Amino acid sequence: MKFGQMYSEYLHGEKVNSFDLDKFSHVDYKSLKKVLKTCRCQNDTVSDLPRYQSCPRCDQIFFSEIMKEASGVAGCFSSRVRHLVHLHCTGSLQRCLLHLFQCFKDDQQALVQEGRMLIGYVIMNAIALKKILKKYDKVHKSVSGMNFKSKLQAEHLEISQSPWLIELVALYLNFNESNHMIDYKLHDIPFSCDLTIADSEPVLRLVLPGYANLEYNLTCPICLNTVFHPSALSCGHIFCKSCACSAGSVLIFQGLKSASPKMKCPVCREDGVYGNAVSMAELNLLLKRRFKEQWKERIVEEHGEVTKQTKDYWELQTRYFSGI
Repeated sequence: MKFGQMYSEYLHGEKVNSFDLDKFSHVDYKSLKKVLKTCRCQNDTVSDLPRYQSCPRCDQIFFSEIMKEASGVAGCFSSRVRHLVHLHCTGSLQRCLLHLFQCFKDDQQALVQEGRMLIGYVIMNAIALKKILKKYDKVHKSVSGMNFKSKLQAEHLEISQSPWLIELVALYLNFNESNHMIDYKLHDIPFSCDLTIADSEPVLRLVLPGYANLEYNLTCPICLNTVFHPSALSCGHIFCKSCACSAGSVLIFQGLKSASPKMKCPVCREDGVYGNAVSMAELNLLLKRRFKEQWKERIVEEHGEVTKQTKDYWELQTRYFSGI
């Protein structure tokens, strides 16, 4: 079966509980393909064009539509995963309230099923995007399509770089509670995920056939230990919460979002990345379960550091207001 037909069947087939793809943003592969066909028909001498030349006849429509659709997919995906994580990690009191208002179904399989469908959503849209950009380059004998993918990455619209994809994989592994690779099949496309140790460092892997083999190193770039209470800045880089707070010149109890907008990521040096930082609850839970002894030690260490910072902070405030 050709991908276009498979993608069309996928878009019109997912209607399980609240997961209705008619209400989800997606890459409009069929329409974008029509734009390229029209361009090819209007430009019979396209084979004579030099390499790397863009096509003004379709670029304006083609790339603006892809940017809009990629933004919609990224926004839709992050909001759905955030909702799933909230349902899974919510406290017992909140869960009771959600039961009363019928906002939460106490059905673990329902959460697992939606998580699986969201991974399918990532796979299908990622493959559609990759194929349509490759088709653009084939039609125009250029590399503009692949260069545009770099632009999506710079705008943080590439789902493979999203911390919410890591959260989704962690949630899936938490439900499974296994130390082995999990293999599944969606729409005749297999995928697998696991948390493993590679060269003495923890690595989260997600294998998406036809798209990519994604690996996320879970070592903090600052302290060089496994990320503890992991937090992702909006650029996508992940740190221990305490390390990120230190780099952002804020105290742990103040939180990352209190950092100045001028503060830069310690890795890529992009500024303004603290305001939309993500606290990765599912990844933290996964690492806590896999590295129990290490986690106990680090909890004691961080508690001591938070206590010291809080004490020093309020002593300084007291001196300031008392004029000492």
